[in-house]
Amino acid sequence: GIADARPQLPPGLFGNGSVRMAGGMNLGQLAVDEYGNPFIIMEEQSKKKRLRGVEAHKANILAAKAIAETIRSSMGPNGMDKMVVGPDGDVIVTNDGATILEKMDVQHHIAKLLVDLSKSQDHEIGDGTTGVVVMAGSLLEQAMDLIQKGMHPLRIAHGYEEACEVAVRRIEEIARKVDIHAEDRAALRKAASTALGSKVVSSRKDQLAKISVDAVLSVAATDRFDVNFDLIKVEGKVGGKLEDTCLIRGIIVDKDFSHPQMPKVVKDVKMAILTCPFEPPKPKTKHKLDIRSAEDYKKLYENEQQYFRTQIKAIQDSGANLTICQWGFDDEANHLLYQHKMPAVRWVGGVELELIAIATGGRIVPRFEELTAEKLGKAGCVREITFGTTKDTMLVIEDCANSKAVTVLVRGGNQMVVDEAKRCLHDANCCVRNLLRDPRVVPGGGASEMAASIAIQQASDKTDSLEQYSMRAFANALNVIPMALAENSGLSSIGEMAAMKAKQVSDSNPWIGIDCLQVGTSDMWEQNVYEACVSKVNQLRLATQVVKMILKIDDVITSEDVIEEG
Repeated sequence: GIADARPQLPPGLFGNGSVRMAGGMNLGQLAVDEYGNPFIIMEEQSKKKRLRGVEAHKANILAAKAIAETIRSSMGPNGMDKMVVGPDGDVIVTNDGATILEKMDVQHHIAKLLVDLSKSQDHEIGDGTTGVVVMAGSLLEQAMDLIQKGMHPLRIAHGYEEACEVAVRRIEEIARKVDIHAEDRAALRKAASTALGSKVVSSRKDQLAKISVDAVLSVAATDRFDVNFDLIKVEGKVGGKLEDTCLIRGIIVDKDFSHPQMPKVVKDVKMAILTCPFEPPKPKTKHKLDIRSAEDYKKLYENEQQYFRTQIKAIQDSGANLTICQWGFDDEANHLLYQHKMPAVRWVGGVELELIAIATGGRIVPRFEELTAEKLGKAGCVREITFGTTKDTMLVIEDCANSKAVTVLVRGGNQMVVDEAKRCLHDANCCVRNLLRDPRVVPGGGASEMAASIAIQQASDKTDSLEQYSMRAFANALNVIPMALAENSGLSSIGEMAAMKAKQVSDSNPWIGIDCLQVGTSDMWEQNVYEACVSKVNQLRLATQVVKMILKIDDVITSEDVIEEG
């Protein structure tokens, strides 16, 4: 009976007590408890974090897909917004792909690559940040199927490169050149309203598009067709309606005059821009002053007064009639300025000070002794405006000498709307800038992706190497954009996409897209839905490069300490 008491060894065990799976992987050591039941000791299984080969590809692609899926639903005119709560409890409601990904706390290393991808699209183009991530996620998903069929990842990446070149060529073929100045810059306005169409502010997109176009054109450098965005200041103020948003050809400073009785409007302004405080100098060392008599005190007081008088005389002698100062004033100085009828503004930030200097052609003066008439900035009018019933005041500096700086004053019901409107205007401004640089436009609504997809399908049939499979996969991956647009608009995604594809081929019109807003026509040119050609080409190139990089990773090694923390 003793022989029977031995535990029955499960199948797959070898005499040495180690357990192996079918693939030859070592699972751990076999041991027997006091009742004779066998159990397996896993060999520090928690520390085995190394992924190789297909496993590594799978893990990486799943992580990237998860990111792409997150923002897929925020694409298109009917895309949903995302609410991101930051670690400090600050809440952001946004539709902008780059902002969502930047604020999300992403831990996975491959997922971080996609976050960087949307950032680089944002820095380079400024619009299309959601599309580029969705595209990259879709390309990886298609690559996964091919890897599981046994195709080498590098052959896939190579096929993707070829397909990307075909797509870029096709998109440049279907692009139409627009005359940006015709019909009161209608083309720029339509492109800007396409960029705004998928945002919260879509109800007011025409008005905001006009503001955006005017803002960009007033600061654009006509000789080299580029725009310095630092000159467009977007200032937000809560309260009021979104319709009250306006463009001010000048600069807004969120400050008021330092003394309540100073004049509220100053005409023909010559302003002294100072970065020195309006108060007596303070010694750096600790000191104690003993004043024994009233005379001494009077002398001290006289000295201080004399100091202020010298400062104010320096300003008056230069011919200035407005002082803008980066620092504070003593109450004494404020009173003296008022008595000498010298309007002044205090505590103006450094960036605003620089903008004011650029716009008015003035110089920033660090010491009173250096103040001369040549260093003064000139503006037509500086006025204080108040909002609503509150005591909110702002200064508007208009008709500046080098009126290259403009301000967009955004109004909205709450802080979130104002912040989101600011981000939307940034996207629209970028869109207008891209068209100024390169006036070719391509259709939106998934039409350009579909045209590229059809071109790649045709090219892949002529390719005799293995790459034809990965080219087809690229073509299928591009279909995700029209599908996501249709899905977010509540239409049948595959049905709409198939109908649109058939129509593009039968009418041989590459401008047929998804009719998201149910206007009745699917021709994107008639719907005025288009974007800069540069943006689309950049999306394809960036997405392909990131996908190629992710496909080349076949081994993920995580260091011991990282694992133990995890």
